[in-house]
Amino acid sequence: VQLVESGGGLVQAGGSLRLSCAASGFSLDDYDIGWFRQAPGKEREGVSCISRNDDSTYYSDSVQGRFTISRDNAKNTVYLQMNSLKPEDTAVYYCAAGVYGAYILPSLYDYWGQGTQVTVSS
Repeated sequence: VQLVESGGGLVQAGGSLRLSCAASGFSLDDYDIGWFRQAPGKEREGVSCISRNDDSTYYSDSVQGRFTISRDNAKNTVYLQMNSLKPEDTAVYYCAAGVYGAYILPSLYDYWGQGTQVTVSS
């Protein structure tokens, strides 16, 4: 069971990035998938998640209206489209898989990727 994030990088404020979370060893559509981020010196923060039951999506207040989570079951990949990026979005972004409910709480997720760095310059 493995999750691999990609798509991070350096972008100017106002720009966009699309993160990918690819799974191997299991089907992502059997799991709730969450995106989290952690900035230096801060706790891991829930960003968004998508439900395994009905693909309902949830967003933190800080990214609502700017980020979009989606699935491509054929590619066994979940995406996080990030638009209108701000310097405060700078962090390592992680995807995670779980079966305890589609909430953006790290404790609900069993499997984690290694993270991808997103840096937004002002």
